[in-house]
Amino acid sequence: MEWLNYHHLFYFWTVVRAGSITQAAAHLRLAQATISSQIKALEESLGEPLLVRAGRRLQPTAAGQVVFRYADEIFSLGRELREALAGRAVRPRPLTVGIADVLPKMLAHHLLAPVLAMDPPVQLVCRADKHDRLLGELAIHGVDLVLSDTPLDHTINIRGFNHLLGACGVALMASPRLGLQAAAFPACLDGAPFLLPGRGTVLRASLEQWFEEVEVTPRFVGVFDESALLKFFGSGGSGVFAVPAVVAAEVEESYRVRRLGECDMAVRERVYAITLERRVREPAVVAITAAAREIFGEG
Repeated sequence: MEWLNYHHLFYFWTVVRAGSITQAAAHLRLAQATISSQIKALEESLGEPLLVRAGRRLQPTAAGQVVFRYADEIFSLGRELREALAGRAVRPRPLTVGIADVLPKMLAHHLLAPVLAMDPPVQLVCRADKHDRLLGELAIHGVDLVLSDTPLDHTINIRGFNHLLGACGVALMASPRLGLQAAAFPACLDGAPFLLPGRGTVLRASLEQWFEEVEVTPRFVGVFDESALLKFFGSGGSGVFAVPAVVAAEVEESYRVRRLGECDMAVRERVYAITLERRVREPAVVAITAAAREIFGEG
């Protein structure tokens, strides 16, 4: 087995944090040439360039970013080990969750809240980004799982697994200032301003098909990749918007909007947990799936 030289890894980690070999050398009290040669040896052992110059600073390459994340965790665990042996409090183990931009944050909160109540404690780290970028992070272990309304497409070269957490209907909401009447739903949507979720989302495709089926033609005045921003515009009266029915009551209260009605069962909001494991064993992820059963009334 070829062993990793942790001294070399520590020098690389220090350089990335310092931004330059000069600063790292001053911190470590070593010659710059020594650090440079150690990092070169690390790059040769891993078979990848790890640093690139950007102006006066050194930045990690794509491979360097992966190595730095692992190094950060390795040296954090080393500090934790010393603290544990010294009788100090041990930090909670981390769970890093990627949350797709289009996924309603209220729904994500309900799914993840049980993680914060676990014993032993878990440190929850949330990263919101686009679905595809989060899958890339999952592939390199930058996140432990991804919560999204879109499943992993197996034409993408990522070995991951979809776990359907649940599905629910979709409610259409509007600010009272738009003057739309629920009694006239869905006809009231004809010609009404509408805020669409981003392109490529399952919900958007389902909504567009449903508009054709019920023969209404809203005015699409805005497209939003980020769900919280969409709701903010909707609460200001910019247009009608869609939310998962399971959080519709909370959206009404928090954003001071009204529910016009629900689409038929062909329009569904689905939530997936995407992991690198076929079976869910991590206790925190098990807690998330249990919360999903309660939220969606399944199981």
